[in-house]
Amino acid sequence: MTFHDIFKSSFLENATSVSLLDMGIALLLAFGLGLFIFLVYKKTFSGVMYSSSFGVTLIALTMITTLVILAVTSNIVLSLGMVGALSIVRFRTAIKEPLDIAFLFWSIAVGIVLAAGILPLAVIGSVFIGLILLLFVNQKSHWNPYIVIIRCGGSESEQRARSYLEQQVQRCVVKSKTAQRGAIELTMEIRLKGENTDFINQLSQLEDVHSAVLVSYNGDYMG
Repeated sequence: MTFHDIFKSSFLENATSVSLLDMGIALLLAFGLGLFIFLVYKKTFSGVMYSSSFGVTLIALTMITTLVILAVTSNIVLSLGMVGALSIVRFRTAIKEPLDIAFLFWSIAVGIVLAAGILPLAVIGSVFIGLILLLFVNQKSHWNPYIVIIRCGGSESEQRARSYLEQQVQRCVVKSKTAQRGAIELTMEIRLKGENTDFINQLSQLEDVHSAVLVSYNGDYMG
């Protein structure tokens, strides 16, 4: 067998290695599960700036991965060439939210599993992962930490502000304190008892308290 025979026969086999029905089912399921991943991402997003293009990217990534893996599984020689071609691709877009990495890998994993023909695993696994994300990411807002910045005139007003704040919240921890002549700035991490934040209004009205600011804090924390 010559190289020409191998070259020609490989192309003829590739045309019929994957049936049109299998391709259609895999791509339709990839679109459906990609749309489900996009909806879960939109529902669980908790960052500062929502990017709709990233959600569309999740759908496209699921379908593209399915397409690539279908081509790879159809021919061993093609799979080796595909690995070499994809190895030169470099992505330089910064991922700002750690949870976005999970959605990217989720989309890629679903595409791989669908192209491998394990349809129940792709569907049931996606539903299970989506429920887990909805359960743990969409927690009530008063569970999340807040930062309170209090500016007062002296130590007595500081003690009154701290005592009042400790009575109104579930948890209160001092993060930083800045003392100047005739002024004290206190930064505290708190956990709310509920959704009501009217206590900040009352806190700012205490004697010798100049201002009280409540800020939502989404950074890393312990406890």
